[in-house]
Amino acid sequence: MIRVFVVDDSPFVRKALRRVLSLEQGVKVVGEATTGIEALAQIPAAEPHVVTLDVEMQGMNGLQVLRQLLAWRPELRVIMLSAHTRAGAEATLEALEAGAADFIDKQSLNLMDLDRLGRELGERIRLLGGSQRPRPAPSSPSAPGISFEGIELCVIGASTGGPAAIQQILSQLPKDFPVPIAIVQHMPPGFTRAFAARLDGLCRLKVTEAADAERLEPGEVVIAPAGRHLTVNASLVTRLSLEPRSARHIPSVDRLFASAAEARPGRVLGILLTGMGDDGAHGLSLIRAQGGVTIAESEESCAVYGMPRAAVALGAVQHVMSVEAIAAMLAERRGERLPTVSGER
Repeated sequence: MIRVFVVDDSPFVRKALRRVLSLEQGVKVVGEATTGIEALAQIPAAEPHVVTLDVEMQGMNGLQVLRQLLAWRPELRVIMLSAHTRAGAEATLEALEAGAADFIDKQSLNLMDLDRLGRELGERIRLLGGSQRPRPAPSSPSAPGISFEGIELCVIGASTGGPAAIQQILSQLPKDFPVPIAIVQHMPPGFTRAFAARLDGLCRLKVTEAADAERLEPGEVVIAPAGRHLTVNASLVTRLSLEPRSARHIPSVDRLFASAAEARPGRVLGILLTGMGDDGAHGLSLIRAQGGVTIAESEESCAVYGMPRAAVALGAVQHVMSVEAIAAMLAERRGERLPTVSGER
């Protein structure tokens, strides 16, 4: 049984969460609090596996509570509840950097969307509550290099746990990184622009939310906007689209990866990071089939080993590496060949 503690200053939200979680098999709400002080006083005795935590509360805010909770129990899984205001988005991204496992947009918390909320929250709680916080990746003073000869585009896909992993990678790259980078990070509308702005302030590369019909240039990074698929053409010009509307995730990692494989066959570096589900596995297989280079984050460093696992199972992955090793390899850009990992899983 996965034990969940709810922290929110809104009676409506607490009621909504209790209602949807009471219907989830294998999940039990073991307590709730209206303030950060109450939460810190009650959570140790409740011994939850997962805490849902409001970002914006009166007095002690969610970020302050999060830091104290993780100082007390680093392995605790915390899901932030946020509004997609500018302040809410920035605070949520800071919480993810501080160690929150995931977040949910509070705008979905209304009576019409309780079924969807239950599915999304229940899935995340079962997955996060049943797994341990990832172990730190071992340091690698001589991370394997990869030849950038012929590589003209790097594409990255991520979901749960992705913001911290993407920041770890991009923050180590030099200003003269030789190819453009296009990224799909699963996020609800209202968060990707703040995510791009935060990365732009932390990185030497220029990071922006992708716009339609812009040419990708070396040393630049674009983040797919939430609610639009990002693809590239043979001229490395971006296109934003709503199609296919039937895709489970908009933007879709698969859509970006597939377009990159077609635009630059054999000249794409595809990297699939932490996340739930299987988005990106098929697209990564197309990159590999066209002769590109494919990398998946290792289970040891993933917050959720879902998307990389699916790609490995599909035979789409040439190299499995920790996020630390991926960052070091890209930063060094050495000319030696990247060794494959034996025994693809």
